[in-house]
Order: sequence, then C-alpha cells, then structure tokens
Amino acid sequence: MKRAIVLAAFVAAVAAAPRAEAFCGFYVAGGDQQMFNDATQVVLMRMGTRTVLSMQNNYKGPPQDFAMVIPVPTVLHDGDVKTLPKEVFDHVDKMGAPRLVEYWEQDPCRQNYPEGATRASAGAMRPPSPVKAAESAADHGVTIEAQFVVGEYNVAILSAKDSTGLDTWLKEQKYKIPDGAEPLLRPYVENGMKFFVAKVDPQKVKFVDGRAALSPLRFHYDSDDFALPIRLGLANSSGKQDLIVSILAPHQRYEVANYKNVTIPTNIDVSEAMKDKFGAFYTALYDRTLEKNPGAVVTEYAWQATTCDPCPGPALNYAEFMTLGADVLAGDKDKPAPYAGADFVLTRLHARYGKEITDDLRFKDAAGIVGGREFLKKTDDGNPVASLVDSVRPQLEEGAQPSPYNNFQGRYAVRHEWTGAIKCDKPVRYRWGGPPQEVTSQPGYQYTGVKPATDLAFAPRGQVNLADVVQRDVPEIDVKAAAVATIAAPVDPKAPTTVPPTTPATPAPATKKSGCGCQSGAEPTGFVLVGFVALLLRRRKS
Repeated sequence: MKRAIVLAAFVAAVAAAPRAEAFCGFYVAGGDQQMFNDATQVVLMRMGTRTVLSMQNNYKGPPQDFAMVIPVPTVLHDGDVKTLPKEVFDHVDKMGAPRLVEYWEQDPCRQNYPEGATRASAGAMRPPSPVKAAESAADHGVTIEAQFVVGEYNVAILSAKDSTGLDTWLKEQKYKIPDGAEPLLRPYVENGMKFFVAKVDPQKVKFVDGRAALSPLRFHYDSDDFALPIRLGLANSSGKQDLIVSILAPHQRYEVANYKNVTIPTNIDVSEAMKDKFGAFYTALYDRTLEKNPGAVVTEYAWQATTCDPCPGPALNYAEFMTLGADVLAGDKDKPAPYAGADFVLTRLHARYGKEITDDLRFKDAAGIVGGREFLKKTDDGNPVASLVDSVRPQLEEGAQPSPYNNFQGRYAVRHEWTGAIKCDKPVRYRWGGPPQEVTSQPGYQYTGVKPATDLAFAPRGQVNLADVVQRDVPEIDVKAAAVATIAAPVDPKAPTTVPPTTPATPAPATKKSGCGCQSGAEPTGFVLVGFVALLLRRRKS
C-alpha cells in the first residue's frame, strides 16, 4: 500500500515583523538573504490512486540558492515534472471563489417573460453528463536518487535514513533550516518518503516588478491515500493561517475525512455598501461560520468545472484541464487520457487554523450537493415559499442540499427593487435581471461582471457586523438581521414612470445555461517565511 502523500517545502528566511505570511512547506535559502513569498497556489487533480499537483510560487528577494523541499511518496523522474503558465492558477482561483452579484428587479408589467421565470438567469442547472542515482552522502544517510533540470529549476530527489541526517545534510549544503524542523520532518522520513528539492538557477530567473517570476511546477505520483500535510507549516507559526485547496476530479466532490465539514452559508442578500467591502463581509461570514463550528473545514464551492452561473469569467476548458494534469491522470503514458470535458468537478475547501491542529488534512469522496443558486424554495405542492417578512416575496433556497450532481457555491447579492410606476392590473414582482437603461446609459458606466472574493488571506477582518448588512436571518450561524428588506408601498398606477439615478454598479450576467463558482493582491509589509509551500493559495498570520 502506497504511503500517504506529503507536501512540504522548507523556508529558511526570517524577517521579523508584526504580520506574517505562512505557507505549507518551507523554502530553503542559502546564506542569510531575506526572501518574501506573497503568492502560493496549488491545484490537485485526483483519479484512482493518481494525484497531479500543480503549484505556483512567487517570492520577492534574491534567487541565489533558493530551493523548495517537498516530501513525495515515490522517486520522481524527468518526465514526471514540468513547468506551467501561471494564468491557469488565477483562473481556478477565480472560478471557485465566493462571488457577489448585483440584480435589478425587472418591469413588473412586462409580459414577454417565459412562463414561470423568476430567476436572475434562465436555464436550469443540469447534471453533468454522465537520471542516474548518485552516491550516498557520507555519514548522514542522505542519497540523491535522481537529478534533472526543468525550466529554471535544478531538481534533485533525495532519500534519507533519519530526519537528523537530512537536517544536517541541508545545513551542510548551506541551507538555513528553521529551528525545530527536525521533529516535524521525522514522521515523513520514518514513513519512507522521498524529498523533491527544486533549486533555482539565478541565471534563468526573470524579474517582474522586483519579484522573481518563477514558473509554476507540476508533478504527479501514485498513492492509495489522498492527504495534505499542514503540520510542518507550524514550525515557526504564532498565529492563524489560511489554507485554500482546489481539487479537480472526474464526477467527484471531496471533503475531509478527519475534521468536521461544513458548507458556507449562501444565497444571502446584502446591503449595497458591501459592493466596496465584499472581502471584509466574506471574512466576517467565514469567521462566524468557524466560531459556530470550531475546527471545521469549510466547503466554499463544488460545481461542474466547465459551467458556471453566475460566472466571474469564462469557465475552465479542455486545454486547462490538460495543463493541470488530465494528460497523465489515467496512469500509464500509453493509456488514453480521460475525457477532460464535463466530467470534472471543482471542489474548493477552506481551512483556518493555528497550533491547535493535530493532523494533516485527509480527503474522502463526498456525495453531490447543490445550493447558492437563483432557485426558489418550494412547498410540498410545488408552489414557491413566500417570505416570512411579507406574503409576496418568494424565498430562495438556503444552505446545501444533497443531489446526484454538484451545483454549490458561495453566492451573495445586492438587489435593487423596482422603483418605477406599475401601470398594469396584474404585475409580476421579483423577477431579477440586468441593469435598466437608466443605469447602463449613465456616463462612464462599464460592465464589470460578477465580483469574486479573491485575496482572502489579505482581506480585512473585524470591519463588518453581519447583522447590520444581511437582508435575512442566517439561522445556521445564529445571525439575526437587524433590518430585513420589506416591500415598498404600492405605487399609484397613474403616477409617471420614473427611476431615480443609480450609481453605476456591477450588472448581473447575461442568461447562462448551467452554473459556476476559490488568492494575492495586497502586499504584506514583512513577515516570517515559514511553513508549507504546497497547498496554500493564500495564508496570513493575524
């Protein structure tokens, strides 16, 4: 039985500061240079026992003798490792991120709506179609199992007989290792893990705005267990760390097997002020969810990866799946690649933890869920459920519900009710869509699309009181709305139709046919670089 996958990368640069960015793994740097890493993203593909790990890392500082050390279950060879374009990571992040949408109530007297149209976007969510080994290092039990070059990286695969020997070997190679690393390395050495060391050739590094633009790395391996180590990142950690994991797998959603699972509260209307404070709103919602579910891992997204509704951009495509590992997911090179189309489900899991963590994240298969869509709640006889506040406004589905397919997302909305005259006998209220002409015709108006909540590790905390901004109660986290939206008084049918000026804002997307969905804009002022490099899209100590 293959041993569990472990991912670590040791960082050895320390810059004392009140704010810190930590990662799952640590870098190894020669000398005493300061290095700053402010963007690490990882995407996993999984099918059977095959895992493909794609990792992006950017750092600010001199590249001399920089290296990543990542425990892996088997010896990797030249064909198992490749470099990737960074754009694919940004796309995955955006697709799985919680999103804010803006809807306008359409003219209640228009008669050209399809029968039963009540959603902001039409089209029902449909289920998806079904080198040669080198000599052993003297006296330390470290062996170089393979060596090769990939892009700007000089790669070596190490094995070690004991963690003390590995620690000593790295130090003798003039890599500065954080104090206390050896005990954390020990269980991985004892389990027979190999160590992937990717060292940077400074002559091949390109710099963009003072940062070394390192190529993302991808490698694959086989292991019966599917897990991510997070404890190594606690070596020099003194605060909370965020970990966001994106997983792509054919027909399959994932959750953790060894911690509590909870879904993020979704389908919540919020005040218009949250358009400029969406990151702060979402961190407040997320923190409240963890407060009510201590130690839980939060599912923020589970959706067929080739569709989205509403979409923050184009959905993931075949070429991106192949880039991220679909070409090797089936196993042997002589086997055909799996169909990289509508089969893949994108799962986004979000954990926030400190030194109380006791185990790595271990994943298991999970059944499909739906939620966060513009679908109405129904009574047993199939009629829409009216709001508890009034007898007219229909209620959207809330929370996550079991389903044979996956259509779950964290979705939040700013809604503008109809303010014009109503000149018909049977108006149909609460049909939501894009902005009216009065909005789009304003000077300087630009369509900006759905707003995803990226860069969450850098989003401000403690700036939003949920009760003041949500437009309905959120019972799953015991939040009662301070002011619930109510229906305006009837408008005189004889009054002229007027719509007050509206500040240009993000419109709702055009009609879509199926639905879609988790990191690094703000720059930290300085931090201690310690922790895992492997599965952390954004991490911040607070």
